[in-house]
Amino acid sequence: MDFGICFKIIDNISRVIVGKQDSLKLMLVALLADGHALLEDVPGVGKTVLARSLAASIGGSYKRIQFTPDLLPSDITGFNIYLQNESRFKFQQGPVMANVLLADEINRTVPRTQSSLLESMEERQVTVDGETFHLPTPFFVIATQNPVELEGTFPLPEAQLDRFLLKIDIGYPDMEEEMAILDRFQTHDPFASLEPVATPEQLTQMQQARKQINVSKPIKEYITTIVQATRHHEMIKFGASPRGSMALMRSAQAMAALENRDFVVPDDVKALVRPVLAHRLILNENERLRGEKPDQILADILNQTPVPI
Repeated sequence: MDFGICFKIIDNISRVIVGKQDSLKLMLVALLADGHALLEDVPGVGKTVLARSLAASIGGSYKRIQFTPDLLPSDITGFNIYLQNESRFKFQQGPVMANVLLADEINRTVPRTQSSLLESMEERQVTVDGETFHLPTPFFVIATQNPVELEGTFPLPEAQLDRFLLKIDIGYPDMEEEMAILDRFQTHDPFASLEPVATPEQLTQMQQARKQINVSKPIKEYITTIVQATRHHEMIKFGASPRGSMALMRSAQAMAALENRDFVVPDDVKALVRPVLAHRLILNENERLRGEKPDQILADILNQTPVPI
């Protein structure tokens, strides 16, 4: 399977998004690994534009949900309406029925509504009044949350954070990138002329082909050693679960595919340890009060873990 289409997608998105190549690559990793991505960053750095550009690049359907405290589960999944003239119910599908779904500020709605989306992410289906409806393929959720203005928010519980394959930070542009943004958007919106360079069917085929990327026994031992270390580290209360191990392996396969390899190497794993595992760790209370971050702990674990040859 030729994964070169992924580079066409990245190049296409780069017509709108200036810089952020690492973030774009991680988004493609999440998509190829058939997972979902959580973007956490301040407002205005391009999270929404990134999601729209990705959907446009793969020719897929795109929906956006603005999460608010009064949002109901049925506003996401859909609901049945009664057609009086036909004496029957008709399912009115919700925005979850899309190839790319942007769940904007997911931490601003109540846990019940959050759970309705996360259930759809895991099971790839919704059930309304006892009837099951399958979601389209590919199905990719990009959820955002802001690390500021936390009053009145409902932080995602750790068990729900675990549903996201990757947590990606966008970050501010540097001086040169911000100047390029001003130049690019001065006279027109480049998103308006963005054309698809792939199809949803091609993405689905690549997701299936990604599963065939070889993961050798030493690489699997490397992955499990890292994850096991998070469970026995003195600063960590709860380490990554087996779901974290599988997420790291799937992501490493996708990274290998993007590097035009049919096998995973240790560098693939190293590059993904932080975005895959950091949001899955729960630190001890003392460490949290001291301001310790999972990123540094994971860096220490990587330094202490022998790399397979």
